[in-house]
Amino acid sequence: MDLAKAEIDSNASASGGLSRIYGGCLMVVHAADICDFGWKAGDFALKGVDGTTYSLAEVRGPKGTLVVFICNHCPYVKASIGRIVAEAEALREIGVGTIAIMPNDTESYAEDSFENMKAFAAKHGFTFPYVIDETQEVARAYGARCTPDFFGFNAQDELEYRGRLDASRMTAVANARRDLFEAMKQAAETGHGPTEQAPSMGCSIKWKD
Repeated sequence: MDLAKAEIDSNASASGGLSRIYGGCLMVVHAADICDFGWKAGDFALKGVDGTTYSLAEVRGPKGTLVVFICNHCPYVKASIGRIVAEAEALREIGVGTIAIMPNDTESYAEDSFENMKAFAAKHGFTFPYVIDETQEVARAYGARCTPDFFGFNAQDELEYRGRLDASRMTAVANARRDLFEAMKQAAETGHGPTEQAPSMGCSIKWKD
């Protein structure tokens, strides 16, 4: 598609993104940055698909919080969303809250519109808030790079995980280690995540001009 081709031309060399072909279309693929251990989670006030405005305090779990940046159109998100939803439920059971934030420019990527966010959340059975970052200020403050991009915080709102969901990318890997869940379980129990973390991989965030 022309839009994806333009994205490759304008962003790939400057951002360090890798170009991939999916469904006949080019896209920019990014890896998330390494974990900045101890970085404190920033607050936000973002509108959810259920009409509620959510802050960090309203989604924080007693043992920690997972903030994940996703969108509707990214093939990496589509390939993993079932596992993300399942792991969010598993994390809730051990006291870790989850919120999903959609940061993309919806004027350029209509599939990521607020109405489509509602449909996406309903289709995949979200049990956690799905909110839109219309100004992209939260994504920039967090340093989000791709979708999906996972930020795992301990009970003191300190960053302890900035890694992948698991070893799967576009295709599920059988018996893959549950990197995200195991890291957040460790952070919930000890306050600290693992020192060795493999970065998440996904589509670049679609920034406004």
